[in-house]
Amino acid sequence: MKMRRHRVFLLCTVGLCVISFLHYYKALHYVSLLRELSAPYPNIKSFIMVTGFFWRERDQHVFLHQENMVSSHLTFKSLGDLHTRTHILQDDKTPYFVRTKAGALWGPVPRARGGKRLVKCVCRPGWHGPYCGVPTMVYHSNLPTKERLTPRETPRRVINAINVNHEFDLLHVRFHELAQAVDLFLVCESNYTAYGEKRPLSFLRLLLNGTYDYIRHKILYVFLDHFPEGGRQDGWIADDYLRTFLTRNGMSRVVGARTDDVFVINDADEIPAHEGLVFLKLFDGWTEPFAIHMRKSLYGFFWKQLGSLEVVSGCTLGMLRDVYDGDGIRLRRREYYTMPGFRKYENDTGHILVQWSVGSPFHFAGWHCSWCFTPEGIHFKLVSAQNGDFPRWGDYEDKRDLNYIRDLIRTGGWFDGSLQEYPPTDPKEHMYAPKYMLEHYDRYRYLLENPYVNARAPSER
Repeated sequence: MKMRRHRVFLLCTVGLCVISFLHYYKALHYVSLLRELSAPYPNIKSFIMVTGFFWRERDQHVFLHQENMVSSHLTFKSLGDLHTRTHILQDDKTPYFVRTKAGALWGPVPRARGGKRLVKCVCRPGWHGPYCGVPTMVYHSNLPTKERLTPRETPRRVINAINVNHEFDLLHVRFHELAQAVDLFLVCESNYTAYGEKRPLSFLRLLLNGTYDYIRHKILYVFLDHFPEGGRQDGWIADDYLRTFLTRNGMSRVVGARTDDVFVINDADEIPAHEGLVFLKLFDGWTEPFAIHMRKSLYGFFWKQLGSLEVVSGCTLGMLRDVYDGDGIRLRRREYYTMPGFRKYENDTGHILVQWSVGSPFHFAGWHCSWCFTPEGIHFKLVSAQNGDFPRWGDYEDKRDLNYIRDLIRTGGWFDGSLQEYPPTDPKEHMYAPKYMLEHYDRYRYLLENPYVNARAPSER
């Protein structure tokens, strides 16, 4: 009888432990992922086995669990002076233009006629103008000074500034698309999300382990180690501050920049086409600031949205300093003519400041791929989002469900239950996706083809 009571007591104890564990696991499942990562769990390996939440990174699977927090802590220790180093801009020595036998200047890399000696130049497909240096996306733009464009003797340097969270696939694509056009990438990473939660320094880890060695010489790492006051209550404070810090900290560490060099600031999911930035390097005569018309897509390039996304993205360093006070978020807005230094900059430089856009709604000059992740990556974006762009879908338990997210990708629907009308797409169409993605189709298949197109909705199963 005594042994039986012990067995009953033991079974009850085990049952209570199992029930407690299940409740604990359920709570963990719905708590912010970032809180899971930053909480001080005493048994790290047990926590890893329980949570196992991950997103897909194409080079390797990156697991966002407590073990990653340990490696992130180690990379933070090994940061050294990486976040304070300077970068000396060098002149671009690439021979973009060549001279004909008669001494005329042509480019970039024209086709020659008349034997080995260049006698007559024929523009390459997609390039126009008397110097064969104006790409189609500029030729069909609203640039008001197309007739006054002249090639430069020395190319401008182009600086591309971006904040990164976990857009590592798109980051690879950006680096490969713009490697020849951009002279320096300012890449800002914070150990806080836009929501104000702790996060691992995943980009830093990849930078240190050699993942980006092919472009490392063109990367200046910007580390934001604090969260702005009031950013949790008003998410737009945090959102703006990311770009302000990126620009001011990054540009303060660039040595040898000239006032007519080009500054371009993008979100990580906005990838300019290299032809447009090459044009800005090579020609004088265009006005500023400039926007970029980008092909819009959702969840992947297979859900193409109508029209284009036109984002004010760049200007010269002189305008950035004198008109925008070195603040990238001011550049992103369309209010340059209200800035205190606007008239003075015009008078001092003799420039007429007229905004224009590279590309048009029918001739894209880049790509904007919104929410272009695996379902796990979308989940991470939901819980990382700033507390200002309401409704904040990451606050809703059902919107974070991975099956629900998969169904959104399948249908192209939005979190509010709405569905859009999408034009038909074909990966062979012009400007479907960046060239590097199409050349590595299997690697990026999940963004080039709908992975759930033949799957049934959860309600149909």
